[in-house]
Amino acid sequence: MLFYAVIYMGNAVYGTFLPVYLYNIKFSQEQIGMLLSLGPLIAMLGQPIWGAFGDRAKTKNSVLSLLLIGSGVSIMFFPVSHQFIYLLVLICVFMFFQTSIFALSDAITLEELDRRPKWNFGWIRLGGTIGFATMSLVFGIVAKSHINSMFPVYAGTMVAALLLLWCFPQAASRPSNVTGKKFRELFRNGKLMFYLGINFIVQVTLGYYYAFFPIFFKEMGADSLMLGWSMVISSMSELPFLLFSGWIFKRISISMLLIIAALGSSIRWFLFSVIDQPHWILPAQLLHGVIFIVLSVTLATFINREVPPEWKASGQTLNGLLSLGAARIIGSFLGGIMSAAYGMRQVFLYSSWLSMATVVVFGLVVWLRRKQNEPSTS
Repeated sequence: MLFYAVIYMGNAVYGTFLPVYLYNIKFSQEQIGMLLSLGPLIAMLGQPIWGAFGDRAKTKNSVLSLLLIGSGVSIMFFPVSHQFIYLLVLICVFMFFQTSIFALSDAITLEELDRRPKWNFGWIRLGGTIGFATMSLVFGIVAKSHINSMFPVYAGTMVAALLLLWCFPQAASRPSNVTGKKFRELFRNGKLMFYLGINFIVQVTLGYYYAFFPIFFKEMGADSLMLGWSMVISSMSELPFLLFSGWIFKRISISMLLIIAALGSSIRWFLFSVIDQPHWILPAQLLHGVIFIVLSVTLATFINREVPPEWKASGQTLNGLLSLGAARIIGSFLGGIMSAAYGMRQVFLYSSWLSMATVVVFGLVVWLRRKQNEPSTS
């Protein structure tokens, strides 16, 4: 739980304030979109590699240690130059290590929790929410005058995470001879692909949000402290789902939870498109609690239950590959182009339409499947 708090502290620093840093050093919206999209593109190449290493290494912990070290070291080189090409290459190197940290952490944690039935993943992931909220507020104060300190602060969180990882139980891998077939077998799981499809589309809109909301909010008149508070509200809104996830999973189907997340995102992006005062954004951030955390915990839990033991790390990696890789690329890259052409407010409106289309289409598919499975009354 403390480990999750620390790694999400790092995520709060990098994910929230890097767009602000790039904006402050005078990059355009198209350049920011490209920088924040090509990183995930490289991460997509790294995800299968790290997933395979996680499944085949002596322990998954050793692979996770390498990811923590690589991301912590590479981020320290960011302030060396403000040249676009330099930062483009460096973000790619950083994301090669950073993106897989969460997928591999989930795989190790869920494997250990299988042996501890009194605990559920939601309670452990709660640490990440608290860590993210705390760091968003604290660094929001610091960033008002010292935004460059984000790089040593992030590296420090990776050092702390590495120290905590040494206290982890060792998660042994399950070497097999089916590495080349893993993703093909995962793609044959129709239910998994259906759930990943809903997740992917909503994550595209989240990709735009993570890349451009800090800039959108600052241009609306908010300062770094208010940005930090907005992230505190969004992360703390995750608490109800995390606290009651075990109870929720017993009573609400996976498909319904994912559709609710899509509906929540549609409402949230619509509100962003019409609100013009920064303080009114803060209550709208409460909708985050039915979007990102529902998607991430629900998919991680489903994969842990449904994917064969020797493929669990690859299953979590595939989810990360799509949601943190491909979806973020589309959201940030196309979002940057569309923001320059139509404005950020209009792109949030388009994101609302996309999420609502997901609710309608996938909701109809779920309804038709249930109708087909109902016993005939004739």
